Amino acid sequence: MPSPETLATVSAASLLLAVTPGPDNLFVLTQAALGGVRRGLMVVLGLCTGLIGHTAFVAVGAAAIFETSALAFSILKYFGAAYLLYLAWGTFRSAATEFDGDSSGCGLGMDAMYRRGVIMSMTNPKVSLFFLAFLPQFADEARGSIGSQIVIFGLVFQVVTLLVFGGVAIAAGRLGEWLHQHPGVQRGMNCATSMFFVALAVRLIAAER
Repeated sequence: MPSPETLATVSAASLLLAVTPGPDNLFVLTQAALGGVRRGLMVVLGLCTGLIGHTAFVAVGAAAIFETSALAFSILKYFGAAYLLYLAWGTFRSAATEFDGDSSGCGLGMDAMYRRGVIMSMTNPKVSLFFLAFLPQFADEARGSIGSQIVIFGLVFQVVTLLVFGGVAIAAGRLGEWLHQHPGVQRGMNCATSMFFVALAVRLIAAER
């Protein structure tokens, strides 16, 4: 069992990563603002579910594979970049939507938004780096199974992400009624988000292991 000091450090690092602007929290913000709180929260649940995969990979020792294999790193890098470009294209093509508090006016259903959250989490290089390189540093053999400690760290990260992203979704969802009355702002937000995703994809492609 990790020490309280270690858990506090992991919690602080998780909070820092959660509040740092990135494709995940930006996507939660825009979906909640344009489609309502429930839509944003469904994305959050998908993102948190995806974190289970990151935790499992590290717990079984996949970190060593990504640290030593250029091919594995490249696969993750290009797959993540391709998905960011896909999101950029879809966001750019989106028209202004009516806000009705659920997903019916936003094209995709709740299940689709949940799945999108899972995929975004699994292909987010920032989270992959955090789980594959940072979390294992806190594990201490003297305190038991390394795998079990990684699982605990992953759960801490999930709780922090759920609280932070859930707060973003609830706050952003209150903007929906105002955005409904200003469709030009919606279109501007879609364009800005699209360009941000493209920039992230380009930056990811240029990343070195």
